[in-house]
Amino acid sequence: MFRLLRKYTKDGWWATLLGPIFTVAEVVVDALIPLVMSDIIDKGIYGMGGNMEYIWGRGVHMVLLAVLGAVFGALSGLFSSIASTRFIRNIRSAMFAKVQEYSFENIEKYPVPTVVMRMTTDMRMLRMAYVSIVRMLIRAPFNLAMSAYFVFVMNPSLASIFVVAIPVLGAGLIFIYSKAHPRFRQMMLKFDAMDADLEENIEGIRVVKTFVREDHENKKFQNSSNAVTKAQRFAENIVILNRPFFELVMYCCMIAIAWFGGRDVIAGRMTTGNFMAYLSYIRAILFSLLMISNVFLQVVMAQASVDRANELLDEEPKVTDHDADPSLEVENGDIEFRNVSFKYSDEAENDVLSNIDLKIKAGEVIGILGPTGSSKTTLVQLIPRLYDAKKGEVLVGGHNVREYKLEKLRDAVAMVLQKNTLFSGTIEENMKWGNPKASHEEIVEACRYAQADDFIEAMPKKYETDLGQGGVNVSGGQKQRLCIARALLKHPKIIILDDSTSAVDTDTDHRIQLALKEKLGGMTTIIIAQRVNSVKEADKIIIMNDGRIEDIGNHKELMGRNEVYRDLYNTQMEGALE
Repeated sequence: MFRLLRKYTKDGWWATLLGPIFTVAEVVVDALIPLVMSDIIDKGIYGMGGNMEYIWGRGVHMVLLAVLGAVFGALSGLFSSIASTRFIRNIRSAMFAKVQEYSFENIEKYPVPTVVMRMTTDMRMLRMAYVSIVRMLIRAPFNLAMSAYFVFVMNPSLASIFVVAIPVLGAGLIFIYSKAHPRFRQMMLKFDAMDADLEENIEGIRVVKTFVREDHENKKFQNSSNAVTKAQRFAENIVILNRPFFELVMYCCMIAIAWFGGRDVIAGRMTTGNFMAYLSYIRAILFSLLMISNVFLQVVMAQASVDRANELLDEEPKVTDHDADPSLEVENGDIEFRNVSFKYSDEAENDVLSNIDLKIKAGEVIGILGPTGSSKTTLVQLIPRLYDAKKGEVLVGGHNVREYKLEKLRDAVAMVLQKNTLFSGTIEENMKWGNPKASHEEIVEACRYAQADDFIEAMPKKYETDLGQGGVNVSGGQKQRLCIARALLKHPKIIILDDSTSAVDTDTDHRIQLALKEKLGGMTTIIIAQRVNSVKEADKIIIMNDGRIEDIGNHKELMGRNEVYRDLYNTQMEGALE
């Protein structure tokens, strides 16, 4: 945790500094109050026979000190709050920025629910621990030191009681700490699992209702929730021992001090005022020890959150461009695969893509067909370096893709992913993801080519229509067309359409293909499709199966020599005629 403190408190250093300063000032003022009280008893009541003028004068001093202590305490709390909120803001921003650097491989390692959990719940735990450190971990030791000083000065023999008590308290704290940390880490994992179930249910609520699976989902979520509850109880069962244990030791100390201190007062070795002040300092010492133990427990509870935050921050992106040439630009849409093989994990036994050799000239239209699971999508994802090939080379514009800065490479490649994603905001705002400087006329033109303009114009607010989170206000086919329009606005050297018309009807698909042929002239176009009609006009059609290229040719060539292609085409044509 202290590594995070050093790194992410720089812009709030003044608040981080002022908080402890006012805490120390509060402790100093609080430490003077028992001395004033001792004077009132020994001098005002006993020494001067009830001198009210002296008692009132010292009483005013005591009230002023209490008010001053309250002011210092409020300022300490204010600056600690400012410091903690900035600290958490900086960590959360750093985590978000780090996630933006992740490659697809990194993202698959950390599912959405666990990332959300780490940036919300874990950050709340961390903030509570930070406030405890800034306030309590400064206040308690300083208060302990000052009170211990007065205790040893006033009566060293009574103070020896703490020589026995403190090691006992320390041993108890170490035991609780060692047992609690792994339990709280396990608890956070259970929270991740519950959040994953919740997200899955909310995203698939339409399917749940369609299949009447509400009862099943309720039971599933109940199991997750019960697992969280069980983990919380298991973690807290050890933590709840802290306060009773400390109070037991503290009260034993108080009884011993009352017994031996009372005997000193009776014997005249200690005044009544000194004994009252001594008890106040004893309470301060014991309260400080309890605060220290609570801070350590708070840190223990937050340590699991710290570990999880550090995991995200320390994760190294699998795809980087540190060695790339910043001046290198993608000159054209030439693409070449040289003996490329790929697998998603280094531990996997088999390659997903095997020995791919392929050349695509700039401006060519390439169709890719193949059964589900033949790695069509994986192949094209290597072009913009969403993943890196494990073996061989992928070249774009005559250069290995690793030689380009990621921003320049991906600016030259537009990709409509298989899973279409739109963002909260208007249609026009979503279109500007493709080109932030695009004019309204350019957006309308792109939507017209993508066959999206007709349904947009039918909406009351047209291009100012709010799409809702994830584009929930449009259908699957409309979402696909908007994603195509967004890609067109990039004016890329290469455009990849990954099964991007699967949710539209055949007629709309045909009109999209004709419009794209007109719009994409000179642009390298790769179309992954299930319908032969979507790719039959392509310059080359690639037939893939089981991560390998089985055949390459145009429609006429494949109809003549490839039985699988011919059967697929004839079957689809017969279905269309029926």
